Amino acid sequence: MTDSPTGVDRDPDRRPLREDPPDESLRSRLLRHGFNLLPAYRGTGARVDHIGADWRFVRVRLPLNWRTRNAVGTIFGGSLYAAIDPVYMIMLRRILGDGFTVWDKSAALEFIEPGRDTLYAEFELPPAETEAIRDAVAPGESTDREYLVSLVDESGTVHAACEKTLYVRRDA
Repeated sequence: MTDSPTGVDRDPDRRPLREDPPDESLRSRLLRHGFNLLPAYRGTGARVDHIGADWRFVRVRLPLNWRTRNAVGTIFGGSLYAAIDPVYMIMLRRILGDGFTVWDKSAALEFIEPGRDTLYAEFELPPAETEAIRDAVAPGESTDREYLVSLVDESGTVHAACEKTLYVRRDA
């Protein structure tokens, strides 16, 4: 049911966490630790839990704690968005390489249920998606891509959903 001005489903199906994420490599594990140390991301209260060796899968964890709690005792909306904001952009930049420019263009965040426990977001970019991007843009041309990511608890209940639009340009 999409009864919201953003068009994001206000009554989404449960989205259980993936039980078998792709293996991390030593390099992706080190990059994950480095990412979690960046002051801008560290300040969100979220942590990147897992990065697949090929950067096609990322899992983020956002705990309810003193850093993320709002005045009514649930996870602050700013922390919800900040936890997921840079991930698709960074994934696309890593997968597509230096020949592409990738920027966040817009986002629509829909708060569905208050976050009263640790929340998770899983990001996936299948090979077909990145091949479609490579096929869609000639040098100097651009395209917009839309992705939906949900913040869920351990049981898969969706607490927030965000539709992100990314600008992708193949450099000349």
